[in-house]
Amino acid sequence: MIDGKRASARVLAHVAEKTRALAAQGLTPGLAVVLVGEDPASQVYVKSKGKAAHACGFHSIQHDLPATTSEADLLALIKHLNADSDIHGILLQLPLPNRFDPSRVIEAISPGKDVDGLHPFNAGLLASGDMTRALVPCTPAGGMVLLDAAAAALGVNLSGAEAVVVGRSNLVGKPIAQLLLGRNATVTIAHSHTRDLAATVARADVVVAAIGRPEMIRGAWIKPGAIVIDVGINRVAGEGQDAAGRPKTKLVGDVAFAEAIAVAGAITPVPGGVGPMTIAMLMENTLRAALLSSGQNPSF
Repeated sequence: MIDGKRASARVLAHVAEKTRALAAQGLTPGLAVVLVGEDPASQVYVKSKGKAAHACGFHSIQHDLPATTSEADLLALIKHLNADSDIHGILLQLPLPNRFDPSRVIEAISPGKDVDGLHPFNAGLLASGDMTRALVPCTPAGGMVLLDAAAAALGVNLSGAEAVVVGRSNLVGKPIAQLLLGRNATVTIAHSHTRDLAATVARADVVVAAIGRPEMIRGAWIKPGAIVIDVGINRVAGEGQDAAGRPKTKLVGDVAFAEAIAVAGAITPVPGGVGPMTIAMLMENTLRAALLSSGQNPSF
């Protein structure tokens, strides 16, 4: 079992330590979070991110915009934050209301402040292997931290290992495939249209599941001893009812965990696996952005 909560706590403690040292030099990392609308899940995520930023010692601000905000007003706010020297990272909470063009808004964020790693400039740096300047999307970056730790514990050399990424999104699938290539793994990107997906997964030493379908990847597909990083978070029906008489729900990943844990060498649970790492890597990206902005080495 790969413990994402423990790993995220280590990352956050390290970021807080480095932030204290940086603040002593007169530079405090600044993070601005922008939330448009009143989506309850987004509000919970934003609150968690703000709490983590304060715990790390960041200068943290939050802009809560009503759902009626125009795209022009949102772009004007981003332009203001781009010019604010006290802000090193801008987090635009997604999804935006349907009338917005997400690509246009994301591309308005200065690449050096794009701590979500979604700007095409950062995607290009990652694709070219420029890990010194790239701000990598937080979820795949966190998944790689867990993968590296599991590989070290099991004595698995990722160089030359066969890795199968199930999912091809710009948010997770493509970036984590690039990160695996950076470890010299042999990478296959599979997806819902892959012919004989079970056979493709079965040959993998490393499986990254990021397809967004609950428990789609079965335990019988997993190669014995493989490392499984399950990025999926799916809410499905649970058993019984809650105190209010509503049907209970539960979170599951894209991998049938109870089946796979009996076969895999290491596996992330859902919840408690990759999820906690996302916020931790957001904090790390903000610290990296602050270091890059001051001409310092972002490696720490």
